[in-house]
Amino acid sequence: MKLHNRKKLKNIRKHLRNHSTAAEATLWKMLKNKQIGGYKFRRQHSIDMYIVDFFCYDLMLAIELDGEVHADLNSIAWDTERDEKLAKLGITVLRYENRWVYEYPEIIKSDILKHARKMFEDI
Repeated sequence: MKLHNRKKLKNIRKHLRNHSTAAEATLWKMLKNKQIGGYKFRRQHSIDMYIVDFFCYDLMLAIELDGEVHADLNSIAWDTERDEKLAKLGITVLRYENRWVYEYPEIIKSDILKHARKMFEDI
């Protein structure tokens, strides 16, 4: 069974890429072209029935940017369940509020590199 980029989610992924938030567009400028540690990231990548904002195969790392919609209890429960299911597939999810992209971009970069080091130390 195919888990990544299922065809039935292609139009949704494309729509999300074409209508990204300002924070997603800003983070994409940081991630694209292997600018962080030489790692390739993809935007709006589907894994199983979920679409993550950014994904790196080499690191099995998803990055999610959360706006205000993620602050209510239903969204928090959904995000938690989703992160747990992705973890069972061996995928780590890093979550940041949208404002972090502007206020703390170096922390996001540092977290990605820390994850990479930890992943390769565990091998």
